[in-house]
Amino acid sequence: MNNVTTTAPRATRAVPGAKGHATVEQALLSRRSVRAFLPTPVPRRDVEHLLELAARSASNSNCQPWQVHVVTGAAKSRLTAALLAAHDSEGRVSTREYNYQPEPDGWVEPFHARRRAFGEGLYGRTLGIEATDSAARVGHHRRNYDFFGAPVGIILTVSRHTLDGALVDAGLFLQALMLAARGAGLDTCPQAAFIDFYPVLRERLDIPDDQLIVCGLALGYADPEHRLSKHSTTREAVASFATFYGDAP
Repeated sequence: MNNVTTTAPRATRAVPGAKGHATVEQALLSRRSVRAFLPTPVPRRDVEHLLELAARSASNSNCQPWQVHVVTGAAKSRLTAALLAAHDSEGRVSTREYNYQPEPDGWVEPFHARRRAFGEGLYGRTLGIEATDSAARVGHHRRNYDFFGAPVGIILTVSRHTLDGALVDAGLFLQALMLAARGAGLDTCPQAAFIDFYPVLRERLDIPDDQLIVCGLALGYADPEHRLSKHSTTREAVASFATFYGDAP
């Protein structure tokens, strides 16, 4: 593998809680995938403001193909119950709506090593779950379907009519939403796990067939006392992925 930076992201508290106080750089450096949230509610007007900001994202020909389905309170509890019931009785559906990632034996280097390092860091060092303890690992993964305890759950979809390019637009929208959340002192976790049970989402949220379910997103305030708050990941050095052409000044 290429050299990896060893500096961990800044702690969540580096970004002020007051809306609009965080710089873009602070938001980028402090953003992480949070997997343990406080039950503290997030007002609907705040969620609407974040979505308004994310909607400034670029999209092909300004088509803005995204739709978001926001669940809180009792609606979130009902959706979670349905998803967990499907998870516990069926396992994931045999086919997904799109190929998000390779099957376990389909990873190649350097991605296989990076994925393995991520798993060892999350399950081993942070959660103390041995690689052979499949039941405990499944138990942690199962928490996805309660949005890791976040008070706000979001399911992101895009129009199929704009073809595969809509997935690029969805990524831009998702990143903008996560950074806007950090600017407001909130935390997030993007979750592809939801596509494993897309029939449940379609039924419970009345998502039409012409909308492709991209992923979910947990939104709320990180629980600073949870051991998962100590989990962080590193990033590859710029020299490992960037090629510069032309004369350097």
